[in-house]
Amino acid sequence: MLPRLRETYRKLRLIWADGSYTGYLVDWAAQALGLALQIIKRSDDTSGFTVLPRRWIIERSFAWLMRSRRLTRDDEARTDSSEAMILWSMTMLMSCRLARRTPTRQQRPRVLTAG
Repeated sequence: MLPRLRETYRKLRLIWADGSYTGYLVDWAAQALGLALQIIKRSDDTSGFTVLPRRWIIERSFAWLMRSRRLTRDDEARTDSSEAMILWSMTMLMSCRLARRTPTRQQRPRVLTAG
């Protein structure tokens, strides 16, 4: 996935990743692709729930995706079909956001007042 991501977004330099992506991947991404892979780890001495830096962004995105009923279960047999469902879900999310956008200052109708 990283080579395709790098090819599509050439300005991309930093990627935040979960603690399970440590090791060889960090070195390979730096050498082969010129990407800095920053691992966001949970501290060993913490107990219970703690908010990790940048991790909440991913968790929020997953919550948005889970609003799509088709994505609540992993029923897709092929990865391209699963990818299409994720893209469809995010397209629906962004379409709804764009549709409810308030008009900018130049687009707002002027209200005429007497007096």
